[in-house]
Amino acid sequence: MSTPPRDERDYFERIYTVTAQVPPGQVATYGDIAAIVGDGCDARVVGHALGALGARADSVPWQRVINRTGGISTSGYGQREALEAEGVTFDERDHVRMASHHWTGPSETWARAHGFQPLPPREVKTPDAQLKLF
Repeated sequence: MSTPPRDERDYFERIYTVTAQVPPGQVATYGDIAAIVGDGCDARVVGHALGALGARADSVPWQRVINRTGGISTSGYGQREALEAEGVTFDERDHVRMASHHWTGPSETWARAHGFQPLPPREVKTPDAQLKLF
């Protein structure tokens, strides 16, 4: 069992470890990462951690972490372009198509072996009536 984080910097390292598990072409929300890290981590801490990457931004796939509605929360250049280069698609509101790209989280085996929590299953949303025609 892992030792609970002592301060925000300990959370940062755990956040970076989890973020590195998000595969190319998929995205996770700040809340997803916080839920996997557990131990009182929240979406704000995930945002602070990713904002503090500095030179590590080349090795941690920060671009794969977005807000809960599928929007890009960063004001910096390049997140959308990096996601599109990985095959992530966006809708007419410039939000990631979450039904296609939302990561389901690490395997329970990986999560437990590394002192994290698996994500609980998500509710499957019914597509709107327009999409049922096809």
